[in-house]
Amino acid sequence: MKTAPSDSRFPNQNQTRNCWQNYVDFQGCQKAMTAKGGDVSICEWYRRVHKSLCPISWVSTWNDRQAEGYIC
Repeated sequence: MKTAPSDSRFPNQNQTRNCWQNYVDFQGCQKAMTAKGGDVSICEWYRRVHKSLCPISWVSTWNDRQAEGYIC
């Protein structure tokens, strides 16, 4: 897996917000494409970036919260 590209919206070393934003963008993209009957592979870029930036434990927790209906 390649590392995430530089994003000028997140210029500092701490990439927490970048991680979260790409996770949310991936979930939103997936939801929108599924609702439209579209190809969810378009969302792959967001998945790759958040998988590269975010600790696994965070993503696991967010996925659990999403399944419970708390986020995204």
